[in-house]
Amino acid sequence: MKKIIYTFIFLLPLLLFACGNEEREPNSMSVNELVDKGVKLYDEKNYSEAIKYFEIAADQGDSMAQNNLGLMYDKGLGVIQNYSEAFRLYKLSADQGFAEAQNNLGTMYAEGSGVTQNYSEAVKYLELAAEQGLMDAQSNLGNLYDKGLGVTQNYSEAIKYLELAAEQGNAYAQARLGFMYHGGDGVTQNYSEAFKYYKQAADQRDVYGQNGLGIMYADGQGVKQSYKEAFKYFKLAADQGLADAQLNLGYMYEDGYDGVKQSDKEAIKYYKLAADQGNEYAKENLEKIKNK
Repeated sequence: MKKIIYTFIFLLPLLLFACGNEEREPNSMSVNELVDKGVKLYDEKNYSEAIKYFEIAADQGDSMAQNNLGLMYDKGLGVIQNYSEAFRLYKLSADQGFAEAQNNLGTMYAEGSGVTQNYSEAVKYLELAAEQGLMDAQSNLGNLYDKGLGVTQNYSEAIKYLELAAEQGNAYAQARLGFMYHGGDGVTQNYSEAFKYYKQAADQRDVYGQNGLGIMYADGQGVKQSYKEAFKYFKLAADQGLADAQLNLGYMYEDGYDGVKQSDKEAIKYYKLAADQGNEYAKENLEKIKNK
């Protein structure tokens, strides 16, 4: 079988922290009620109204409201996207010890959004949130240790934080651990562990977990070889737009495997989808198959 490709993108998720809700007029609401109402409106995708409630609570110094309002400026929900304002609000919340805001602030420093990119500052805030047990921060911090960004590269620390996040159900951490064990990246190669973590992530519809699982089924690594299962997982990831999975489906259609009928037409379709996202392998294969 052709060499199946998989990559891993460094992602830093943001989190909106939600509570309950209650119907009352803004001027008669407590801070908690304002935040609850804002979250209810956010869940209903009524962003412009949600902002009104978050702003009132944020102006009263509520850390959760500051974080949530920051998220809306960060994503441009109900307002014009404004990274500087998002950063300001996250900082107000983070300085009060709100873990989600610390994670989000760390994210902005890592990505250079609304602030000059600074991995050392990213690590500082992610550590604060990770110490409070926030799984997204643990996952993000694990990635920084894995990449050696803002810290000396340390695979032991990377594994530690990724495992803490994975144990709490963080799909990205699970997929990343699968990747590391699969390729022996910073750890002793272990297909059983790789399969375990990929499966945990894939069960949460994580595209990297699905693609990784497809690779293991295709190559019979840590599991009995099954092209049918490989195809299933590649297709799940490809349908969510993952270029590597689209490329892998192209391979399977081009060559034809047990349970996968050979089809240049389908191969071209998936190669093109991956190529349109800039995948160089897909571009090369697209040209080759067209010139047959």
